[in-house]
Amino acid sequence: MNRTRTFAAITMAALALPLAACGGGSNPLSNGQQSAPAGGATGGASGSGGGSVAIGSANFPESTLLGEVYAQALEAKGVTVSRHFNIGNRETYLKAITGGEIDLLPEYTGSLLNYYDKTVNETDPQKIYDLLKSKLPQGLTILDKSAAEDKNSLAVTKETAQAWNLKAIPDLKAHESELTIGAPPEFRTRAQGLVGLKNIYGITPKEFRPLDSQATVNALKNGQVKAANIFTTDPSIVANGFVVLEDPKQLFPSDNVVPLVRTDKADVVKETLNAVSAKLDTPALANLVKQVVVDHKDDNVVAKEWLTSAGLL
Repeated sequence: MNRTRTFAAITMAALALPLAACGGGSNPLSNGQQSAPAGGATGGASGSGGGSVAIGSANFPESTLLGEVYAQALEAKGVTVSRHFNIGNRETYLKAITGGEIDLLPEYTGSLLNYYDKTVNETDPQKIYDLLKSKLPQGLTILDKSAAEDKNSLAVTKETAQAWNLKAIPDLKAHESELTIGAPPEFRTRAQGLVGLKNIYGITPKEFRPLDSQATVNALKNGQVKAANIFTTDPSIVANGFVVLEDPKQLFPSDNVVPLVRTDKADVVKETLNAVSAKLDTPALANLVKQVVVDHKDDNVVAKEWLTSAGLL
């Protein structure tokens, strides 16, 4: 699902109105933003003859931050990088990479596997990774996965959890007539969304409200939705005391961060990005997201500080 590093202000009006799904035009990059490299210049940052790549990201904060981490790591090795962040949802940015508009972007193993094969019912992280390799279309490959994992989840407020006696997703079944779920627009049609919620748990909410990631958090806080699709590394969970419901039937599978790259660019980026993945774990990723979302630090600063501390710059 899903998961911009530069934020537009979220108004209360945005909470009241459903948001349109991203994409839909003939150019997958039409909704994206090309950002300046860490050094502050516009366009791509020239390296010392190490090849070139166009890096994209989804339209949620963590994805854009990871794209910046990849970009700075590669620039440090002399690769020329152009940034095309905040392209849209998976359905949109995969068109950009398969079409050659971008060469590389951060992905998540379980969610991407589910996109390509909705019949897979696997929970082991390594098996998910291996299956994903075999399901990718010709021209795409994945590099080493990181230990960092950011899963989709359904979260509720502490008050709702207590009032409805909620510990796990199946507990929502008894409250279908009162259940409003907030999530990105694509949650409506994804197997890791309303479709899977009905097929796996037999739950159909009274109402679904399509919202972007920050508006979803605000809607949950303000009581406009009873449950929300929030990534497990989102700092709003701890900050607001949200309760992440257990998922005993694995509606949301393991989701390790992994670089997705066009095969013809793999040799340019493989060594550098495998080194990044070897250093990235879930606590580190959650801390990086907090610095951007809560502390309001710039992506390029957060990425540079982490890469330096990890010995990658």
